[in-house]
Amino acid sequence: MKNLLISLIVSAGLMSVAHAGDAEAGKAKSATCAACHGADGNSMAPTFPKLAGQGERYLIKQIKDIRDGRRVVPAMAPFVTGMSDTDVADLAAYFGSQVPTTGGAKEELVELGERIYRAGIAAKDVPACMACHGPDGKGVDLAGFPRLAGQHDAYVQAQLNAFSTGTRTNDGDSKVMRSIAYRLHSSEIEAVSSYIQGLR
Repeated sequence: MKNLLISLIVSAGLMSVAHAGDAEAGKAKSATCAACHGADGNSMAPTFPKLAGQGERYLIKQIKDIRDGRRVVPAMAPFVTGMSDTDVADLAAYFGSQVPTTGGAKEELVELGERIYRAGIAAKDVPACMACHGPDGKGVDLAGFPRLAGQHDAYVQAQLNAFSTGTRTNDGDSKVMRSIAYRLHSSEIEAVSSYIQGLR
């Protein structure tokens, strides 16, 4: 676990510093995003992630990774192909400045989900989620660790499963999320995803 956390810190230090975007310009460019992610970045469909309040650094990385083929999201590819770095930064600034909506956790999954999020699973060498994403799930934007609080549980589950199977690989050479998700049972992924949805 110690080596994994060291890898997280190193990965964060290697992330490139993105230039600041223009939120007003981003709003004008966000019309095509609204159908799936909502006009203010609060998607109604649980399969599409909420972007509102997400860290700009993280949003920039994900959009660029999809645009440049490092993260495969077929539904997104047509919209980001041809985007300039300025477009990406502006969109990230706009969505990052919006207020995210909150969700709720399934009561029967709270105990297990909270335990994984706050303490990890020592027997499986799984670190606490809050070590990187914060006790309230708001992430650490300077390090590029995303906001999780209030995110749709279906989307979180899908991403953890994608990391677990290796179909999502844009977590860096240290394979931080892949190594964590691989150790989680499907019931543990379901529980922690539900708990994350309920974080405020």
